[in-house]
Amino acid sequence: MSSNLIFYDTETTGIHKDFSQIIQCGSIFTDSFLNTIDEQNIGCKPLPWVIPQPKAMLTNKKINSFKSNVSHYEMMKDIQSQWKEWCVESPSIFITYNGHAFDEELIRRQFWCNLLEPYITNTNQNGRLDLMLMIHNIGCFFSDQISIPLFEDGPALSIKLEHLADEHGIDVSDAHDAISDCKFMIGLCRVIKEKIPDVFKSFMNISTKEGIKNLLYSNEFLALGEIYRRHPFKYPVVICGADKSRPNDICFFDLSFDPEEIIDLDFSEINKIIQSGGRDLPLKKYKINKTIPICSSKLLTENNHFDISHEELQRRANIVNGNKDFFTKVSQAMEDRIMNFPEPAYIEGTIYSGGFPSYRDQDLMKEFHLSDNLEQLIKISRNFEDERFRFLAERIICSKHQAEIPEDIKTRFDDLIHERVETEGKWGSLEKSLQEIEKLMDETSEKEDLNILLATKEKLLSMKS
Repeated sequence: MSSNLIFYDTETTGIHKDFSQIIQCGSIFTDSFLNTIDEQNIGCKPLPWVIPQPKAMLTNKKINSFKSNVSHYEMMKDIQSQWKEWCVESPSIFITYNGHAFDEELIRRQFWCNLLEPYITNTNQNGRLDLMLMIHNIGCFFSDQISIPLFEDGPALSIKLEHLADEHGIDVSDAHDAISDCKFMIGLCRVIKEKIPDVFKSFMNISTKEGIKNLLYSNEFLALGEIYRRHPFKYPVVICGADKSRPNDICFFDLSFDPEEIIDLDFSEINKIIQSGGRDLPLKKYKINKTIPICSSKLLTENNHFDISHEELQRRANIVNGNKDFFTKVSQAMEDRIMNFPEPAYIEGTIYSGGFPSYRDQDLMKEFHLSDNLEQLIKISRNFEDERFRFLAERIICSKHQAEIPEDIKTRFDDLIHERVETEGKWGSLEKSLQEIEKLMDETSEKEDLNILLATKEKLLSMKS
């Protein structure tokens, strides 16, 4: 288990992973006992081509960002520099809440868009953990020890971070502030660590690929717990296949099904199950590079979570583990899957599709970050082998410098501003956002909300002009 932890949270201009922007990032660095060692709380102004969404601003209340003199590029550089400094002496586990679906994806994209290393949270032996997915498992199997709040008096559950924090006596008066949400996560982890320390340790261990593989191939059946549409779903599972071409993709066998009725199916039938997917099928696909809400069945303090005894479930697990032919067929079916990923239409979406930077481009990125000289920055931008990095470098240059920009670079930048501000697309619509503000102002009498909406309107109008 890594000795140190980094909790982080972001506040953003919207919810679209490709076109929203981080305007605040809070990070708290702790030791393994959850004692704070250091923290960083940093914000920036919105980029000139990013439309702040009214509902997002009502949630995060960060209208002070509109007057910030810190650029997005400066903020992202400072975040990465701080995180790397914290990880110098030993690897750390980066902990978010619903981060695998949102915060982590934004951080990666915005490191990448600023020519920074996008994958520092799970490289160099660092691990990453989505605390919300840990809560999925806890809500299913350990709710007697860690109470989960009800949604609107039940029976549905609420796993919102601020609701969980409030349930366990953590002050939630400043919810939706990035550094405060980090403190909520730390407080929640203290509760989990104190009441179910072995479960807490297990999730810390599976925050890395090596750790999750050790659990997956331990030959014992595992307890998979998910909260779907606010209701718990419990599955006894064992690994039964892995995709060699996509090494992060694995498949579980749901031991609620009798393996003797499944393992002798021919390849075409297994392939059909794999291709169809679905929550109620015996084969379930997951990715080991993201938090999987599983723990060892040995950690379960009760034997009544499943309709089948633990002895019978382990017997079934042994049958699956012992059938190498079944593992081979499932693995082949995983590999044969047809994965249709449409080619991204915009540069922000190409982080995963366009390949890694060449060694030459990596060296140029390092040079770029070390220079403040406009002429040198332009020269570096023109020498990138991958045109994506050339375009991204030009955005940074034009955001930093107003004069003496070459005509071709200035034209591309002006075209970007025009597209994102004057036209409607996945990035939003300035006109529709202004209309939404008027509607929201008619629906509220709260002074704080009105001030936020007025400030956001002023910001949008300034973009229009």
